[in-house]
Amino acid sequence: METLVVVVHVIVAIVIVGLVLLQQGKGADAGASFGAGASQTVFGSSGTGNFLVRATTVAATIFFVTSLALAIFARSQSGLSTTQGLPVVNEDILQEVTAEQSDVPELEQEPAEDQSDVPSLPDNN
Repeated sequence: METLVVVVHVIVAIVIVGLVLLQQGKGADAGASFGAGASQTVFGSSGTGNFLVRATTVAATIFFVTSLALAIFARSQSGLSTTQGLPVVNEDILQEVTAEQSDVPELEQEPAEDQSDVPSLPDNN
């Protein structure tokens, strides 16, 4: 089911890109008033505007629904344990190995009396 939704989602995304690229901008209406748009009557006397707008609206709605469906699928799968399928590790051995492999020396610092980041003012006595 999830695979079908992903396939429909990708196809609809490609269709939306194609429909948006086929649509004319608002600046193209000025050319139609001088006779340049008279030959574009394939989709009827109203032109391609209504057909492309409606097709884009339908494709966008399908895209929205498939996006929600994929989000629901992802949420249901995220409920699985994060350690599922991972090998079992003995933590005592892991701590010994990481301590032996570390190249960084351990620094022993005593906690400072004043933990403030603000430097203190010098005494003017």
